[in-house]
Amino acid sequence: MPSLRGWTDRPRAFAPASLCAVCEGWGKGRICAECRGRFAAPRPRCERCAIEVSDGVGICGACLTDPPPFDATVAAATYGFPWDRVIGAFKFHGALDLTTALVELMANAHDARARATAAPTLLLPVPLSRERLRERGYNQAWELARRLARRYRCEADPHLLLRIKDTPHQLSSPPERRVANVRGAFAVEPRRRSEVQGRTVTLVDDVMTSAATASEIARVLHSAGAARVDVWVIARTPRADDAH
Repeated sequence: MPSLRGWTDRPRAFAPASLCAVCEGWGKGRICAECRGRFAAPRPRCERCAIEVSDGVGICGACLTDPPPFDATVAAATYGFPWDRVIGAFKFHGALDLTTALVELMANAHDARARATAAPTLLLPVPLSRERLRERGYNQAWELARRLARRYRCEADPHLLLRIKDTPHQLSSPPERRVANVRGAFAVEPRRRSEVQGRTVTLVDDVMTSAATASEIARVLHSAGAARVDVWVIARTPRADDAH
């Protein structure tokens, strides 16, 4: 059984760079090609929210009925085994040696649909509250965004988007509470609103669950004058009725 042995009891200990985080095979990279092909193979996804759809479907029924305020979503995988454990180690237990491999997954997912989604020009990480940043020591979304910016030779900024209200972890909240949790939690830096006017902004996070966070931030960015908001995540949680 694949495991992330050692990360939870030694939060800051990084595994050797040649050990696959999924199958624990040596000399195959942090996420080996076999595991990428098995667990992150390209799948048909809704262009707006990245939920899995049937072949030939461009936009899911939910997004057609009630379009989200963001314009497109890129997701590399469906949240579940093994990504729940891999992302958990990356997000909560200091496994930053996984960042490059996770960025590669995200970039591959974008490049596979590059004709539908333009390359990013301004990458913004979902911000953490000061308390959570102090507790964790890093913002996993920024670790992804700054490396994506290096890959695409574009701008990334960890200070343009602010979290002005701490919120509970979304996974710990029932779906009906998640929208209320994040309402009013984000803002564009007041002295820098002109920097997003007329621009395409790419929001970066680790997981999209209910899309409440992405929707709230997209509304904030559009209010500040952004012309388009795309969302890039490592993994997209399936809807409850799609989970299996």
